Amino acid sequence: MAVTGIVLLAYVLVHMAANLKAFAGQESIDGYGHFLREFLEPVFGYGGFVWIVRVVLLAAVVLHIAAAVSLTRQARKARPIPYAVKQGGYAARTMRWGGVIIALFVVYHILDLTAGVLNPHGVPGEIHASVVAGFSRWYVVAFYTLAVVSLGFHIRHGMWSALRSLGARTAAQPAALAVAVAITVGFLSVPYAVLLGVIR
Repeated sequence: MAVTGIVLLAYVLVHMAANLKAFAGQESIDGYGHFLREFLEPVFGYGGFVWIVRVVLLAAVVLHIAAAVSLTRQARKARPIPYAVKQGGYAARTMRWGGVIIALFVVYHILDLTAGVLNPHGVPGEIHASVVAGFSRWYVVAFYTLAVVSLGFHIRHGMWSALRSLGARTAAQPAALAVAVAITVGFLSVPYAVLLGVIR
């Protein structure tokens, strides 16, 4: 759970930083997309590096879910009688549903901005235009907001648990909250900038 969580968190941070290139204009974000497809082209071919990242991410997600199911079963086996009072905060209690919302959003996100099937623009390589076309629809931004807030809660609790397990009990709460808020704000800044006409 921890290892796959670290892999996924690293990807989320890189992906958020890449998304913020939308504020620098079309050339910046489209150029970045082109760079990723050309990266290590002599070794893996055009777009090969992107596919390797996708396979690693898929494996990390599958293993993360498998670990979550395994840990849940172990917890239920260790204590078959539920607590009279629910334990943990809101983030802890909503980890499973948050995970489901994130998984559904990832499927939509791939169909929208990666495959371009659900995007009004959907032209491969034209990332900026696809981002603007996608986030110009309020209901897409609303769904994106729900998914990103769920991701924030998920990261906050996961990071808090990991840091406490590593012995950083004092720093766990503020560090986990700071990272979760930064990621949430970073991801939400682009869709709302599009919706408000800041990014065109």
